[in-house]
Amino acid sequence: MTRTAIIAGAGALPAAVAQALDNPLVCALDGFTPTGLTPDMTFRVERLVPFFNALEDAGVTTVTFAGAVQRPRLDPALFDPATAQLVPRLFAAMQAGDDATLRAVIGLFEEAGFAIKGTADLAPDLVPAEGLLTGNLTDQDRKDAARAETIVQALGAADVGQGCVVVQGLCLAAEALPGTDAMLAGVALLPQTLRPDPARGRGLFYKAPKPGQDLRIDLPTIGPATVSAAAKAGLAGIAWQAGGVICLDRPAMIAAAEAAGLFLWAR
Repeated sequence: MTRTAIIAGAGALPAAVAQALDNPLVCALDGFTPTGLTPDMTFRVERLVPFFNALEDAGVTTVTFAGAVQRPRLDPALFDPATAQLVPRLFAAMQAGDDATLRAVIGLFEEAGFAIKGTADLAPDLVPAEGLLTGNLTDQDRKDAARAETIVQALGAADVGQGCVVVQGLCLAAEALPGTDAMLAGVALLPQTLRPDPARGRGLFYKAPKPGQDLRIDLPTIGPATVSAAAKAGLAGIAWQAGGVICLDRPAMIAAAEAAGLFLWAR
């Protein structure tokens, strides 16, 4: 009998993925506790090889990554001899950026003999296919989404962010290290003098993976809180790359969007 391990970070996503799996092994990175889920084990990067051995002993053959993490501070005193041999490789990847770090992590798990599966593979209901979930689109919304896609592709190519806000072709904000919530909160505070006439279109928030991103790990995630933040920012809706963005609690997202008069579009 095979078993899937969830490498869990913070937030609600690990619990949502766990609900779609049969008897998963939940493994939390030290310092990043998932919401609504009790980890079966906690591990540190400095003890990565012993962690691999523990997964194998537990019958794990497949691994999936879910939840938010930041680069942990490594304690040289905690490295075991086997993991210490991986340090130059890990450090080189971390200095090259988030994408390189993720590729290195995936490579280490695969070399240890584990298959890597993405959220779309294990919990497809969390990653909507193309379609309008709720609301109505205007021609201006479609133009804004196309403009936003171009901007996010440029941001992603520079390993900067996965989202932006576009109103009538103008980029009001781009996502960076502080994240989606901070960006939308900033848009909500913009004076009307910096925004186009809302009668011609209120704009949208757009989200997508980075170009060339391995879709098995670190997919962009939105949820009911994102819908509320977009409404407070005065936007007409949210659009995202179909099949490339996780939607947490889709029914609650749709209900919140309908209450606020927003559209939700897997584009």
